[in-house]
This record gives sequence, structure tokens and C-alpha cells, in this order.
Amino acid sequence: MRPHIRAALQKAAELTRSNRLVEALRIGEAAIDQATGDEHAEIRHWLTEHTDDFVGEGN
Repeated sequence: MRPHIRAALQKAAELTRSNRLVEALRIGEAAIDQATGDEHAEIRHWLTEHTDDFVGEGN
């Protein structure tokens, strides 16, 4: 996955933890929309592996 997509997903997780869900969805959706077909499986895997980033407490 390209670095800017990973960064956007990480930012979406950060915003989710801060209860800024609308912004998080906008950023996450834009990143997924920019992804190539080859990246979609990797994004799904990343999201599965980083669920706690979205629901856990911020550092």
C-alpha cells in the first residue's frame, strides 16, 4: 500500500479515537477511493490488523 494511503488510514483512526467520526470517514473513504484494485486486499488486511487503532485509546 502506498504511504499516503497508509497515512490517511492512520489519521482516520486518530480522528475516530477523538470522536471526530465524520472527518475520519471522509479521510478513510478518500484513501480507499484512491487505492488501486491491488491495494484493496492490503487495505482490508491493514484495517483488520489495526482495529484497536480505531477503538483503543490514543497514545
